[in-house]
Amino acid sequence: MTAERGSLPLQGKIVLVTGGGSGIGRSIATRLARDGAALAVADVVEPSARECAGEIEAAGGRAIAMHVDVTSKESVFAMVAAVVEAFGRIDIAVNNAGVGHNSAFLEIAEEDWDRMFAVNAKGVFLSMQAEGLQMKDQGSGGKIINIASIAGRHGPAYQAHYGASKAAVINLTQSTAKALAPYGITVNAINPGIVDTPMWRRTDGEIRDIRNREGENLESGDVTEEMRSQIPLGRISRPDDVASLAFYLASADSDYVTGQAFNVCGGLIMD
Repeated sequence: MTAERGSLPLQGKIVLVTGGGSGIGRSIATRLARDGAALAVADVVEPSARECAGEIEAAGGRAIAMHVDVTSKESVFAMVAAVVEAFGRIDIAVNNAGVGHNSAFLEIAEEDWDRMFAVNAKGVFLSMQAEGLQMKDQGSGGKIINIASIAGRHGPAYQAHYGASKAAVINLTQSTAKALAPYGITVNAINPGIVDTPMWRRTDGEIRDIRNREGENLESGDVTEEMRSQIPLGRISRPDDVASLAFYLASADSDYVTGQAFNVCGGLIMD
């Protein structure tokens, strides 16, 4: 998978990104496109996927957009089939589609628990099955990158259901790395920390509201500043911080790396 001297490092590679229409997924998609890959951008919000694909094409890259509901096996396998129909193969898959929610533990609703696991855990499981089968049939290996979270390492007080679903992603990454290694397929995870995305801004508001109900008096942005003050590198993450690690895991430089979960959090946690 080594690129020829002078060529873009991912030239000729076909990349699928779920949840690629916004936030971290969009940053990963556009970064890998700049490095020469052709992109399939999938999202439950198809207009966002089309916008991302259009951005890639406007910059001179190749991209297609499609709708996917990662909680549906039919939808996930149709997504993979559509990528193969368009590009002939899948070399790299980034399973980024996910949802977040914050709640005091004693108030977590059963439907919120189920939704976290349907999207964040089952969605990654189904995606890896479809991608793994395709890569196995191709016979030339491949790379799967899952987006988990530091919440899967250290369970936050107001994210028990979210953190548990992301811990499942880390464990699935390890199991699948062992299962797919004989086919030359590597599987790794990235654990973002506090990332400046619409999802985090919603998180800031939800945690603020919970804590205010518990007797505090927080204003907009206070939760973000509190978290920033605990980060050794002194700032919250940008989506491109995550995209840079995704590029490494997508590139030939990571060919001997599998079953790992890498924190990208500025040192907020260190294990």
